[in-house]
Amino acid sequence: MSDCGCEKAIEELGEYLHHELCAEDEATVREHLANCPSCREELRVNSALIESVQRACRERAPETLRLQVLAALAASPDRHAPTTPAP
Repeated sequence: MSDCGCEKAIEELGEYLHHELCAEDEATVREHLANCPSCREELRVNSALIESVQRACRERAPETLRLQVLAALAASPDRHAPTTPAP
């Protein structure tokens, strides 16, 4: 395998982290990361960012806030609120 280089590795880092690359491209990026401290650091930063976003998305708003938002959406002229509140 040939090294894909920093530019391509960084460009494909998001897809690599989400396992969206074909097997060949994933192997090429993995090989580059194994040999490039700078890109490994970029991988570490991006991994931490993704983990933080995923953790934040699992958190639930306080019930009173959720009900206020649903009521405001129901009262708006555009009425894009769901017909039944989510649990």
